[in-house]
Amino acid sequence: MEFISQDLLTYCELHSEEEDPLLKHISRETHTKVLMPRMLSGHLQGKFLEFLVKMQRPAVILEIGTYTGYSAICMARGLGEHGKLITLDINEELETMVRNFFEKSGLNHKIDYRIGNALETIPLLKENFDMVFIDADKSNYINYYNLIIDRVNPNGMIIADNVLWSGKVIVNDGQKIDKDTQAILDYNRMIKNDPRVESLLLPIRDGLMFARKL
Repeated sequence: MEFISQDLLTYCELHSEEEDPLLKHISRETHTKVLMPRMLSGHLQGKFLEFLVKMQRPAVILEIGTYTGYSAICMARGLGEHGKLITLDINEELETMVRNFFEKSGLNHKIDYRIGNALETIPLLKENFDMVFIDADKSNYINYYNLIIDRVNPNGMIIADNVLWSGKVIVNDGQKIDKDTQAILDYNRMIKNDPRVESLLLPIRDGLMFARKL
């Protein structure tokens, strides 16, 4: 997932705002107790998301895929006084851990954390969104997008994580493509060709696809 050298990555981290004790704790707990810790947003991406929220000043953010709550806390920190983040995840086994992290963050009043199938939960939400962060099962990226695109406010942002998929999006002739890679390829192509949005794919960590609602 890393596309620059470890030395350069370390240099970037050393010259960015330091990861605070709570986020370090979440990272450690995730790496020692949870399967697939590489799914964690991590220091630089988390700080980038926080900066983005501070610049955009969204009233309502929807996150699809909470995991252990690192990115949710980063984005919630960037919200204004009356901002709200709705974060959805299907893994009920992590709920107690994540709620504990949210409690420690002091941001419970801004975070609406819901457990369940996002495809079923999203249609029940009453809000429109100023920002959406998609970081869940890749096979449903297009389904999530189709559910939320008409509920994103003009100039709102849809951000999808892992869109470079560890470099697997570069496909050679005759190469067999697995299901998740194909789902990412299809999603990236769809965003590029959707006249309702302006697209930008950035090679941050494992790739972030931005779609700004026109």
